Amino acid sequence: MAAMKRILLALVVLLNWNTSAREARGLDVYWVDVEGGAATLIVTPAGQSILIDSGNPGTRDAGRIHEVATKIAGLKKIDFLITTHFHGDHYGGAATLAQLMPIGVVNDNGIPKRNPDRNRQDPAFVLKVKPYRNMEVDGRVVVKPGYRLPLKQVTGAVPVSLTIVAANRKFIVPPKDAKKNPLPASKPIAEDLSDNANSVSSLVQLGGFRFLDCGDLTWNMEAKLVHPVNRIGTIDVYQVNHHGLATSNNPLLVQSVAPTVSVMNNGHTKGCSPGTFAALTGTKSIQAMYQVHRNLRKDGDKNNTGEKYIANLTPRDGCKALTLKMSVAADGKSYTLENPRNGHKRTFKTRRH
Repeated sequence: MAAMKRILLALVVLLNWNTSAREARGLDVYWVDVEGGAATLIVTPAGQSILIDSGNPGTRDAGRIHEVATKIAGLKKIDFLITTHFHGDHYGGAATLAQLMPIGVVNDNGIPKRNPDRNRQDPAFVLKVKPYRNMEVDGRVVVKPGYRLPLKQVTGAVPVSLTIVAANRKFIVPPKDAKKNPLPASKPIAEDLSDNANSVSSLVQLGGFRFLDCGDLTWNMEAKLVHPVNRIGTIDVYQVNHHGLATSNNPLLVQSVAPTVSVMNNGHTKGCSPGTFAALTGTKSIQAMYQVHRNLRKDGDKNNTGEKYIANLTPRDGCKALTLKMSVAADGKSYTLENPRNGHKRTFKTRRH
């Protein structure tokens, strides 16, 4: 009789584990169109939400983020907000968004008392950042490299994590077994005196799947992240830094992390720099390059990906603000990119890292 009870108990435990694993959802990522700003919305298998950057000030970008979060992703709250740095196109929409839906814990480099751009005098900066400082949230964290968001895990599912790999010009400690980067060092450019170089950079993982979002991290800091030792290893998906501007996207970084897919949250005339396209097309691992907008500058024909990989083709006045989406399978072994404009879907296998 006792043996029978033990067998039944084991069956119940196994059934519960299988049910939890079967019901586990994957990881969803949405690149919200904030017209050349930044807003990346992530939904974890446990249903928690992470918003990396909040677009520009005003109602437009906050409204777009709110619509994607509530109507497409089915969220009622932003659990974690990560602000990569204090430029208006990255933190500007947060205060308005907080009036539209609750925001949990804000993560950033710490609110500066003065303009963090050493190359720019802006006495109005403190007034501009005041709404962000005063918005109602559940808490605030000043992040450091190595910090992990306290994400909920789903029983029986593969683990999910978000780790800060760079912040305030400091970097995560490389693994003890990390080897020297075989690629030659890149030539430094003039020091970036803006807050871009301080960008909070996040590595998101679901099982073996890896996604990198470095905000507007710039050339010299990108090099330090991967050279002389690659501190983060290889990834699957790379959010193109700094909207695709050439002061970022050091080929040393892109080739060292060797993504399979790149996604650029650019504007109609912002980003898509020739140097960035050279870095992306020169990286042999990249199989597909996605853009939120078609580059409509005169050099657009040369510096655009294939049309099927672009969410928005029209000028700003007629823009429908379509959102690129990525769905990572619950086991982390594959992921699918979707373009709502044309119904395009393409699935990729997660690499071994």
